[in-house]
Amino acid sequence: MGRLARRLLTLARSELALLTALFVGAVGVLTFIEIADDMTETDGRAFDGMVLNALRPHDDPGHAWGPWWLEEAMADVTSLGGISVLGLFALAVVGFLVIQRKRLSALMLVVGLAGGVALSEGFKGIFERERPPAEYQAVDTLNASFPSGHALLSTVFYLTVGVMLARVLPSRSLKAWVMTMAVIVAMLVGLSRVYLGAHWATDVFAGWSLGAAWAMALWLAANLIERFQRRHHAPLQDEAAPAG
Repeated sequence: MGRLARRLLTLARSELALLTALFVGAVGVLTFIEIADDMTETDGRAFDGMVLNALRPHDDPGHAWGPWWLEEAMADVTSLGGISVLGLFALAVVGFLVIQRKRLSALMLVVGLAGGVALSEGFKGIFERERPPAEYQAVDTLNASFPSGHALLSTVFYLTVGVMLARVLPSRSLKAWVMTMAVIVAMLVGLSRVYLGAHWATDVFAGWSLGAAWAMALWLAANLIERFQRRHHAPLQDEAAPAG
């Protein structure tokens, strides 16, 4: 009976995780759609303008409110969501996973970042939203504003890596700590984009929403693949397939 109870408890936890991922993904997609709709309306534009003006003194809109070091710190934080830094981090993590024969996890991370870039650039091309006025921007910007690529990619990358770590950590407290830190880093990257005047607030909200939905889709895909692999000993599984 004890062994049966443990198996049932493990199954319940697994299915709860799947339902939670589905819920988060669905909420992320619906939130993105709602934000994309509000962005074009008067209320959405007014909200973005209010947030931007609240962070900028009228006599010097090129610098945000707060001490000089806060802007420097935000500039450092925002780099954690840049494609160069994320690409370097991803290379290090993927290399580690390949050496550890975690081929499925490595593939999911690569697909996650590549898909995140495609989503970001694709929707930027569709909406073609202009950035905040140049005099408000404390950092250089390159392309369209909606959604925030930094917010989207940092959410995908740090949540995906957080989930990978949480799966192998022994205690719930460690799992919770890793996931909490992953969420905090992604949130800080997004907030830094608004603080530095590189994005409107709704750009960042949309990036978070779409990034979370994509990260959950990746987790669900990896979970389904692993279930298939356990039954068929497929070569992409994270543990080496048995010989013969």
